[in-house]
Order: sequence, then structure tokens, then C-alpha cells
Amino acid sequence: MKLSSLHVLLTYQCNYECDHCFVWGSPWQAGVFTLAQLKNVFRQALAAPSIREFYFEGGETFIYYSILVKAVWHAHDLGFLTGIVTNGYWATNVEDALAWLRPLRDAGLDRIEISYDVLHGDGDAEPEPHPGLEAARQLGLPASLITLEPPMTARDPLAAEPGAPLTGGDVMYRGRAAEKLTAGLPRRPWRPFTRCPYEDLADPGRVHLDPYGNLHLCQGLVMGNVWERPLGRILQTYDSQNHPIVQPLLNGGPARLVRQYNLPHEADYVDACHLCYTARQALRSEFPTLLAPDQMYGVLEN
Repeated sequence: MKLSSLHVLLTYQCNYECDHCFVWGSPWQAGVFTLAQLKNVFRQALAAPSIREFYFEGGETFIYYSILVKAVWHAHDLGFLTGIVTNGYWATNVEDALAWLRPLRDAGLDRIEISYDVLHGDGDAEPEPHPGLEAARQLGLPASLITLEPPMTARDPLAAEPGAPLTGGDVMYRGRAAEKLTAGLPRRPWRPFTRCPYEDLADPGRVHLDPYGNLHLCQGLVMGNVWERPLGRILQTYDSQNHPIVQPLLNGGPARLVRQYNLPHEADYVDACHLCYTARQALRSEFPTLLAPDQMYGVLEN
């Protein structure tokens, strides 16, 4: 497996509750890494030589700022490249943004990406430069914006590069977006959705790791759990053709998943993610460890 980047979901919690969120982030979500758990993950990653980079995502990473700074420092000290994805709520002005970013820069952060558009937070993204970008520029820290378009049409699956991270464009309709943003959008018949257009499920270049140890090929589609089996062992033994969810997706996309398990379905869907996410919801009781955790499917802990 050519895995080079591990994207750590530092927490499922977020100060926002955006309708397009893959992971159902919200102030009421549970799940956050401890520093001890992160150190455990770093040690496991050292045994997987192909891993070169850690990205810290959420939820919102800056909610647990002290842990984030220490996580970046530890990862950098071990020789990993580091990046952060954030909604930038903390960058109310350049002076404050400098105060937030300077400790991360000094800890060895290599890059920061700020989600900033009408879909995030209060929906009032302004056209002028983001204070977080200006602060990063002053600190010599590479930075960029992640900007999504309002949901008007489905993404063009032929335009996507499987396995590439989402860095802009239209919404993908999985997670909360599958339930909150699909109403009234153009739909297509379900049968032509014969491949996963966005993720390389057979040999991913990056996967996501959540606070419960779940290693996600796609949000809510798990290949193993690092608290139960070492990361290196999971990567060595992963066989996409023996994974009961990945196998049909590779051999015929979400449409094959529906047919193989004879799932109830509608006549049409907005995009392949919409069909896949809906199908996986129907299969969760049959494959609870592979389609997990509850957070990825909008189920809050009591």
C-alpha cells in the first residue's frame, strides 16, 4: 500500500454545524484524541515507512488548541511533515491570528488550510483577504483556502481524481450533506453510478484516523482499528477484494453495493456519494465495525 499521509480527525466536535459536513461536526459531537493516544499513533506510524505526513483535521482542530500544538510538535520532532485544516474561526483579525499561528509555526507546522465560504459558519464569507492567510504570510507559513460552491448541481464524477483530497468545487453528498442539501437538486438514475469517483479504495494515498481508532478509507468506511491491531499490520494485510463493502464498490460502484445486498433504494440520486452513503446506512447493522462510528452517520452519543 502506498499510504503516505495520515489525516487525524483530532475531534468530531466543532463550533459550527455546517450542512455539508462529511463527519457531522457540531458542538454536541463526542470524540477527541488524548495526547497519549496521539503519541501512540505516531509510534505506530514510525513502523510504516511509507507514511511521511500527518494532517490534523476535525471537527474543528483549534477547539483543542493545546493538544493540537503539542501534536504538531511531536509529529515534527519525529520527522513527519504536518498540516492543519481549520474553519478559521479564531482569525477575527490579523493580530489575533498571529497569536494563534505563531506557536504552531514554532512547533514545526508545515502548512495550514482554512475552510472559508458561504457554507461554513454563519455563511457570511467576505471577499477581502482572510486574516488567517495574512497572518500566515507574515509568519512565512504556507497557507491556502478551501472554498466550496453552494449546492446547485452534483459534482462531475469524470472530473475527479480518485484518491485526491477535496480542495474546492461543489459539495459531495455524503454525511450531513446527504440529508440536508439534496432536496430539490437535479438527480440521476441510480444504475449508472458504477464506480467510486473520489477515493482510491484499493490503494489509498491517504486515510483518516478518528479518536476511536477507526481507520477510514472514506468517512464512515473503515479498514481497521489501530487500538485493536497495529497500523502497520492493518496496512500490510488489507485486501480490498475481501472487504465486504469495498469489494462491491471496486467492482461496480455504489450501484453494485445496492444490487449485491439487495438494498431498498430510490429511483435516482444526486451523485454517487449520495447513493453510497444511503446504501451504507442500510448496511450498518450488518457491518457495525466496518461502517462506523455512529458519529459518521449523524448519531449522537447519549
